[in-house]
Amino acid sequence: MVFQKIGVVGGGAWGTALAQTLTVAGRDVVLWAFEADTAVEINAGHTNSTFLPDVELAARLKATDKLSDLGDRDLILMVPPAQHLRDIGTLLAPHLKADLPTMICAKGIEQATGKLLCEVMGEVMPQVTPGVISGPSFAAEVARGLPAALTVACADADLGEAIAQAVSSTQLRIYWTRDLVGVQLGGAIKNVLAIAAGIVDGKQLGASAHAALVTRGFAELRRFAGALGADPETLTGLSGLGDLLLTCGSAQSRNMSLGRALGQGQRLEDILGERRAVTEGVYTARAVVSIATAHGIEVPISEAVRSIVDDGLAVDQAIAELMRRPLRAETEDLHG
Repeated sequence: MVFQKIGVVGGGAWGTALAQTLTVAGRDVVLWAFEADTAVEINAGHTNSTFLPDVELAARLKATDKLSDLGDRDLILMVPPAQHLRDIGTLLAPHLKADLPTMICAKGIEQATGKLLCEVMGEVMPQVTPGVISGPSFAAEVARGLPAALTVACADADLGEAIAQAVSSTQLRIYWTRDLVGVQLGGAIKNVLAIAAGIVDGKQLGASAHAALVTRGFAELRRFAGALGADPETLTGLSGLGDLLLTCGSAQSRNMSLGRALGQGQRLEDILGERRAVTEGVYTARAVVSIATAHGIEVPISEAVRSIVDDGLAVDQAIAELMRRPLRAETEDLHG
């Protein structure tokens, strides 16, 4: 299996970065952008000033605002905001052939249904072969050719290896796994935890508090994903721990920077009003807590974030409630 003609769905920062990397690596890439003016700018000026400023794009990268232009592709990367995957997938489906490998590169859980993105894609694009590409990556760094590593998840390991070969380059290293659930949940839940890490930073609670938050957040991630059938080993890899460390450790992360602003006392509506790009953790928090409640999974950090962004719970009160939780053994095996 050789994948040379690749379509990228989503002209935001990450979609543009992936399209740029693949084009530089010699692939024939068509990038679909929802905004017609973004497609025009990429084709005429080789820039995407709205979503990826200060990055010069390859002249060979082709952009379009017509989903029908992706009909001849032999690999599709889906990079819309998670909450728009259903609508865009519905519009794209009639243009795609059967069994076309289609990789979700967005990170999130559908808020309205609590479904993983592969489940959503299976409902609206049932003819394609699903997979996921995820891992620690900032779009601007990848677009500039700085090194990064990601994981591709496919039920068919041979297909996963072939896609890894197609997407890899001298700057981008791809590993593969069969664990679609683990890779999806690692990428989704870390966004919620990054908001919490940002709040710790914005409140200037110190490096010790930050380390404690990330460590207990990772325990929460493993507990949640394991209950939904993920391989615990997946969560120690790039799409779990790797992505968590990156997103909780840098203000380049939209989720951490939003949390930092909340910790500094800014209103959520004001923060979101100043942003063009989507901050997925705000929407994923509610889905995570809803799923956790239905399955009896303990997710205190995610619940605190949800209470802040959905209910307007004061940050100081959320912190106090976390610190007052009953003491417990650190590892699960000490409970039984």
